[in-house]
Amino acid sequence: MKITLIPGDGIGPEITESARNIVDALDIGIEWEVVAAGEAVFNKQGTLIPDDVYESIEKNKIVLKGPIMTPIGKGFRSVNVALRKKYDLYANIRPVKSLGTIPSLTKDLDLILFRENTEDLYAGVEKQISDDEAHSIKIITRSASERIVREAFEYAKANDRQSVTVVTKANIMKLTDGLFLEVARGVAEEYPSIEFKEILVDNMAMQLVINPKQFDVIVTENLYGDILSDLMAGLVGGLGLVPGANIGEDISIFEAVHGSAPDIAGKGLANPTAILLGVCQMLDHIEQKDASNRLRNALDTVLSDSNNFTKDLGGEMTTKGFTKAVIKAL
Repeated sequence: MKITLIPGDGIGPEITESARNIVDALDIGIEWEVVAAGEAVFNKQGTLIPDDVYESIEKNKIVLKGPIMTPIGKGFRSVNVALRKKYDLYANIRPVKSLGTIPSLTKDLDLILFRENTEDLYAGVEKQISDDEAHSIKIITRSASERIVREAFEYAKANDRQSVTVVTKANIMKLTDGLFLEVARGVAEEYPSIEFKEILVDNMAMQLVINPKQFDVIVTENLYGDILSDLMAGLVGGLGLVPGANIGEDISIFEAVHGSAPDIAGKGLANPTAILLGVCQMLDHIEQKDASNRLRNALDTVLSDSNNFTKDLGGEMTTKGFTKAVIKAL
């Protein structure tokens, strides 16, 4: 099976090389088609996503992508957002799970967040009213809301999860968030065996800190999902431990949720765990569950020894050293 690999910017090439070496060690017949997108390509070619990237994605359907830099407040809009919109990658799925003996705020945590991936404020629909006023337009549709909520319930049903919690601010944004909540309530009625919970986003942020284990599967809108998933990552040790799957009807892209970290790029310090967990999601998606379980178990073994901790986890292990340890654990 051929999979598109986009190394990305900053530490992207280092962590995707790690992922590639580890998948090759699994020996499950995956071939890689490597294509370049992002800032480095833009500087050379004047385009963020060259045509050969689109061609590869549309041919192979499955993509492993490294982090790509997005300037803050100016310049081009996120490559991630562009790909999600172009290929209607409507479900962003972010599991947050404790690993090994990593020092963390919460032990033995196992949550999964379903984030609507195509609309809301994150769609970037903005209007300049005057030099002193700008508007950002929040878009929520019934169809997009229903498919992400249903995706969350279907996952809960298939994986014996106990509850689904919907997160909104429907007490204030009664039309947009109100519609999302209305749809969630309707879908929940079709799954009577799964407990359905409702919570406002500000309370959710507090509850995740105080007692995160009261939650199981979480489903929410685009912007809330982006913020809450980073908060959840902090509970288990940081963004270096959280992957993301972007799922569409036909095409799916798997990645680490952290950024390109240009300050440590090329120094061999990057922690590849997040993208390796993204590989696990990818392997589950292509029905290579035995391989994904082997990799998860190897990561748990490696991260149970503090000698294998990378700098972000308080250790001194290099990216290449970590990669070798995971391959050995396999």
